[in-house]
Amino acid sequence: MEFHYYAALAATLSCMPVAAQAELPVAVEELIDAAVATGDAKKVDTVVALARSAYPGDGPAIDALAARAKQQLASKAAEKAAGQEAEIRSAGLLDNWSGRGELGAFQASGNSDDLGVTAGLKIKREGIDWRHKLSALVDYRESDSVATREQFLFAYEPNYKITERLYAYGLGQYERDRFQGISTRLVASGGLGYDVIDTDSVFLSLKGGPAFRFTDFTDGTRTERVAGLAALDFDWNISDRLTLTEDAEALVEDGATSLRAVTGLEADLGGSLIARVSYVVEHETNPPAGAEKTDTLTRVTVVYDF
Repeated sequence: MEFHYYAALAATLSCMPVAAQAELPVAVEELIDAAVATGDAKKVDTVVALARSAYPGDGPAIDALAARAKQQLASKAAEKAAGQEAEIRSAGLLDNWSGRGELGAFQASGNSDDLGVTAGLKIKREGIDWRHKLSALVDYRESDSVATREQFLFAYEPNYKITERLYAYGLGQYERDRFQGISTRLVASGGLGYDVIDTDSVFLSLKGGPAFRFTDFTDGTRTERVAGLAALDFDWNISDRLTLTEDAEALVEDGATSLRAVTGLEADLGGSLIARVSYVVEHETNPPAGAEKTDTLTRVTVVYDF
């Protein structure tokens, strides 16, 4: 479509007389106005470049049209931004939420009966100054009617935007993972985050701050300690249909450190559906007796964006 658009413009301009004229043909101005109407600055630049090529002797007139076009584009962008801000400010509590649901499951029978399910939900609400994130994860697996994995994770994170990239965050999190020896784990944290890279193809955000962690272990012991939290969120759009993601978090406290990293590869299936393969590594430096320090999991899921 883009190629045909530019080809038609080139053909139109090439058919116009090239001789010096007192005024540019009205068609040139109309073509530039049509490009402005699309709101696409690249199209405007292309039309202006073609006009300069077709009418090299009318530089000042074309410069005037180009300057006017830039002002019109800026005005359109400002009107759009103002409209979006007004919509956000007037939105109700349940408005402007977006997110994704993730689901994967398997069942096997024969020498052993295996059943597994993984489900996740992430939703986000962008405001003028505030951003709210809610996430939930459930992993369950059983073999011959005996549970071999049982993990639940729920988190709420409000962000206050200090600048375009700097923000303050709060975090409340609940976790249960009996096979890592955790009956209940509660985390409360607050600190600062910064969007290091934020482009159409690459996003990288870092955050960190103090945290308080309460852990009730399956062996009956419990701890209440001050910790430090550091985390990163990385997304790389390799192509229009392929994305690499990395989410990592470290909670460091006296005598124990918890590490969690999720590496994912997503393929766009069209519409709102995405196929996702992810590899999860969870590490506890000081787990209860009988529990492994490192736990890994590979997930194959279907994601629905909304």
